[in-house]
Amino acid sequence: LVLNPWDVVLCISGTIISCENAVVVLLIFHSPAFRAPTFLLIGSLATADLLAGLGLILHFAFVYFIPSEVVRLLTLGLLVTSFTASISSLLTVTIDRYLSLYNALTYYSKRTVTRTYIMLVLTWGGSICLGLLPIMGWNCLKEPSSCSIVKPLMKNHLVILSVSFFMIFAVMLQLYVQICKIICRHAHQIALQRHFLATSHYDTTRKGIATLALILGTFASCWLPFAIYCLLGDSSYPALYTYATLLPATYNSMINPVIYAFRNQEIQKVLCALCCGCFSSTSPFRSHSPSDV
Repeated sequence: LVLNPWDVVLCISGTIISCENAVVVLLIFHSPAFRAPTFLLIGSLATADLLAGLGLILHFAFVYFIPSEVVRLLTLGLLVTSFTASISSLLTVTIDRYLSLYNALTYYSKRTVTRTYIMLVLTWGGSICLGLLPIMGWNCLKEPSSCSIVKPLMKNHLVILSVSFFMIFAVMLQLYVQICKIICRHAHQIALQRHFLATSHYDTTRKGIATLALILGTFASCWLPFAIYCLLGDSSYPALYTYATLLPATYNSMINPVIYAFRNQEIQKVLCALCCGCFSSTSPFRSHSPSDV
């Protein structure tokens, strides 16, 4: 088969995504320092993105070296599961950040741990169910007319995924608006209590809003083009349009470790210690702080 340059780029992206998120997964799940609910959610996000990267690599390998309809459906199911889990994990991280600010006094309780595990079960349970649909018959191998822009996914299947994305995006947008209000209110209260100048209050608020804009803006710019095209596109359209909108979506999994993991001060400390060779898995350090907004 002649290599499609877009498939090569996706495979390279998948390799970078896998390497980045593998570092985060190993760091979180093999370090006793990170057992707080927040880091479990970040670990879930990194795991989903790691599987997405591996799925892109396997898809390339099986299409060009081991062509098989069953294997193609399995790799497609893996991609659907991993990307769905990635987006859903972003929602759980947002919920966790909102609750850590809104219920700051009761955040460090057993209820938080229970809630975290419930969110993880729902995230991965729903994602796996959606990923199993292609192999269970929701595919257009026998009915080409029902194909979506992502073959062999059916149009109805892709519409469900797109609508779910828009629902998650709407909830995240609302939560980040509320987080922004809480940040502004807290910054104002601190400024009054400590007699800060108005410029200090402004700088604190501006920094928090800029961070929220970065998080939400990155997510929207990566996924919105593909989600919109999934609703408006047709299988008769050139494959170039699908690749051009899908590639930015994969970049979200490449950027997530930078925004949600490597920006966290506790993860930075342990990562630096690992690089220096002075970190031990029996370190007495225990982190319970919520992730950076």
